[in-house]
Amino acid sequence: MMSDRISSFPPIIDTHSEILILGSIPGVKSLEKQQYYAHPQNKFWKIIFELLEEDFTDSYSGRIEIIRKHHIALWDVIDSCERKGSLDSEIRNEEANRIDELLESHPNIKAIFCNGGKSYKNLQKMLGKNYKIPVFLLPSTSPLHTISFEKKFEEWKKIKSYL
Repeated sequence: MMSDRISSFPPIIDTHSEILILGSIPGVKSLEKQQYYAHPQNKFWKIIFELLEEDFTDSYSGRIEIIRKHHIALWDVIDSCERKGSLDSEIRNEEANRIDELLESHPNIKAIFCNGGKSYKNLQKMLGKNYKIPVFLLPSTSPLHTISFEKKFEEWKKIKSYL
């Protein structure tokens, strides 16, 4: 028996956004807190703050302010699905977010970075392999993706060339 249907959050994006970071869909802790990447072991915010050379904050509104300041947008490839727990491998009956429409309405986006394989695979299915702006697969910041912080951070540095 599958769990109830879950839904992603609205995108965090504005007319100044130049980079779009896409996850799959929020995990249990993020859904509870209604915040992107809320699990304390998820390295997303630590990586972003280190990349941007900003002082780390636990304040969610402060975090959003920082990514907006650096023209970074956040969203998920999946609008809704059924899932037990937080594993991407448990996702069933998914409905996609309209990434194509988001990109059409935000022409300043010049690169897309996928936080993990699920978002990358889904995006490739949606947009095709030769989309008009570059799409990068980055290692998932999830604690379930067990490569070291240093290895994740090294890969995530690709973002800097688009800032």
